[in-house]
Amino acid sequence: MVATPIGNLEDFSIRAADTLKSADIVACEDTRHASILLNRHGIYAKKLVSYHSHNIERRSAELLRALLDGQNVALISDAGSPGVSDPGAALTRMAAMEGIIVRPIPGPSAFLSALIASGFPTARFVYEGFLPRKKGRKTRLLSWQGEQRTVVFYESPHRLIKTLVEIAELLGDRLVCVTRELTKIHEEVVRGTAAELAAEFSARGQVKGEITVVVAPQNFTWGAVEKEED
Repeated sequence: MVATPIGNLEDFSIRAADTLKSADIVACEDTRHASILLNRHGIYAKKLVSYHSHNIERRSAELLRALLDGQNVALISDAGSPGVSDPGAALTRMAAMEGIIVRPIPGPSAFLSALIASGFPTARFVYEGFLPRKKGRKTRLLSWQGEQRTVVFYESPHRLIKTLVEIAELLGDRLVCVTRELTKIHEEVVRGTAAELAAEFSARGQVKGEITVVVAPQNFTWGAVEKEED
């Protein structure tokens, strides 16, 4: 499980590169996207195959057979750590059930990068992945009422303003941090109440880029000092 850059291609470790070079198979979400990273670091994969939500059942079975045959498989996602909100979790689970060794090669993660850039408490947090588009969406947001942990989730730029408005309506003046295009040229970190950020992004018109949203715990203020629990 090899983590890849979330934007800047230089955020790639020597160990990650060596792992991809030595793997018998490199599985990725998009071979064209992966090739950009591989070419940038002079990596020539022995075998590069696609592994995504549309071929997950067939490819998982193929990769599992390869693993059981003694081959080394390196799994990467389009960006960040594989297995987090992508098909990689399924292969990891199957490998674990077969007693196959799963080695994490650590590296970038968009939600962790957003969390530490937000300035909100990090000792306890909740990662929510992507919010439901329709059914269960309001219920999920309402579950954050009274939440004493920081909440992190991914959002589409097309739904960002709608989500900020909903947070303002359901959670009040909760502080929020919106990160956009982390580690890329147009990286941006914007903080304020949900209502303030909804107005900010509405005034811009079209919102673009990869978005991660961080919601502060209830009653959090900038003057608060985070303390570790014993």
